[in-house]
This record gives sequence, C-alpha cells and structure tokens, in this order.
Amino acid sequence: MYLVGQGAECMRTAIVAVLPRLRRFCAAMAGSAADGDDLMQATVERALLRSGQFEPGTRLDSWMFRIAQNLHIDGARAAKRRGTAVDVEVLHSLAGSDGRELVESRSDLAAAQRALQALPEDQRAVFAMVVIEGRSYRDAAEALDLPIGTVMSRLARARGKIAETLAGRQDAQKEAGR
Repeated sequence: MYLVGQGAECMRTAIVAVLPRLRRFCAAMAGSAADGDDLMQATVERALLRSGQFEPGTRLDSWMFRIAQNLHIDGARAAKRRGTAVDVEVLHSLAGSDGRELVESRSDLAAAQRALQALPEDQRAVFAMVVIEGRSYRDAAEALDLPIGTVMSRLARARGKIAETLAGRQDAQKEAGR
C-alpha cells in the first residue's frame, strides 16, 4: 500500500494520502493533538526535503512513521538536555524559598550545633539521647547508667544553656542590625 513510483508529484500525492494516519500516529507519539501536529509538520517537511532517500518500491507510510518516530526521539533527547522551558511570567508566580530565611536557618542550625558541642560531656550525652535520639528519660537513664532524676536535671541544664547561647546570639544579631 502507498508504494511510490517515479516522480515528485507522485510522491506528494502519496504523502497527502498518508496524512490522516500520520497525524494520528504523531498525536499518539507527542501526547497531544497540538504537539502531534507540530511533529507531523516536521515529518512532512523532512520527507519532502529528503525525498531522494526514499527507496522506490518500499512503503511510504512506514518510511514517514520512522521519520516521525526519529524526530520525536530526537526532540525528547534535546528537551531532556535543555530542561523544561518555563515562561518568565510564570516564574513570578512560583512560590520559592526566601534566600534570606534559608541562610538564617542554616546559620541557626550551625549555631545550635556549636552550642551543643560547647556543653559539658555529661549534658551533651543526655541531650543527644533524649532530644536527638528521641529516647524516653527512663531509656536514657538505663543506657547511661544514671538515675532518672540526674537525666532530667542534666537535660534541663543542657536545654537552658543551649537556649541561653542561642538567645545571646539573637540579641547580638539584633544589636548588629541597628
């Protein structure tokens, strides 16, 4: 079916006859009718430009489907390398993280880590077991071989020192901001 004989006019007539099937194929490949129409147009253009590469006696529709498939694959690869194109107007409406808040939160985390490291070893161990590891006071007491009251006392002192250190840092930042 759709075997092409000699002549460019015969080739054009055969291409027109293939268009409805080619359009369905391109829409299926591209995922939408509009993108399929673009793919179909590129396919027909390539077929006409390279009509000399068509082997007479073979099926024109198969040749064009192959062209469409190759164009689609090439387009998908190029899009993957390029990334997704986004309209600049759309970017303004996208919610993103506030860079200042992100830097401050990272800075706060670093300050909290420094405050934790500044604690005495015994308080740091209790704080790590209860706050970081999420263990109960009883589990922490058993793991550290301490009375539960000692765990509670050390944890309270550790939290207080960390809060004091972070509050002092925030006060210093406010003073610097004046």
